[in-house]
Amino acid sequence: MNIRQCANRILSALLLVLMCTTAPAGPRELPGDSIYQLDIPLVDQNGHAFDLAQRRGKPQLVSMFYTSCQYVCPLLVDTLRKTQKALPAAQRKKLDVLLISFDPGRDNPRRLKEVFAERKLDASHWTLSRTETPNVRKLAAVLDIEYKLLPGGDFNHSTSLILLDANGRIVARTSKIGETDPQFVAAISRTLSAD
Repeated sequence: MNIRQCANRILSALLLVLMCTTAPAGPRELPGDSIYQLDIPLVDQNGHAFDLAQRRGKPQLVSMFYTSCQYVCPLLVDTLRKTQKALPAAQRKKLDVLLISFDPGRDNPRRLKEVFAERKLDASHWTLSRTETPNVRKLAAVLDIEYKLLPGGDFNHSTSLILLDANGRIVARTSKIGETDPQFVAAISRTLSAD
């Protein structure tokens, strides 16, 4: 593990500790370990602004990507689709997908919308989004997704699919890309059955 990876993990741990030291959750308060505690404004592929916490109320599959990625990110989208299809139709309707870009400089709403259309994503369940660079760092740290901007403008990054419950708590994750992870699908099914 290099120094940057170590620093990212320490930052992630500190953010989780800070989130967990909040007051106990009441009926309308977020749990202390919810990533929705982070004040992160996002903009979707249609140019609509929203806060991360507005995703509350429905389980989410979350990951990070960038639209000019030629290799791993298209495979990530395909894996998310396969994961959705592995669920019964009734459960699929209860699950949303949120992808946040590593590349706010190039991934503006117009570009996100182009990729959304190219990939024929389902607008009722999928959101492609961007936020500013400092927020990308915070979110990547909390999600434990490592990334690094390379000299040519590409990103070297780890890839994880992360399941959040309806209150934004991390329930499960997988790094298996290209095919469905049966254990991850089972965790999604359990979470959807509980909500």
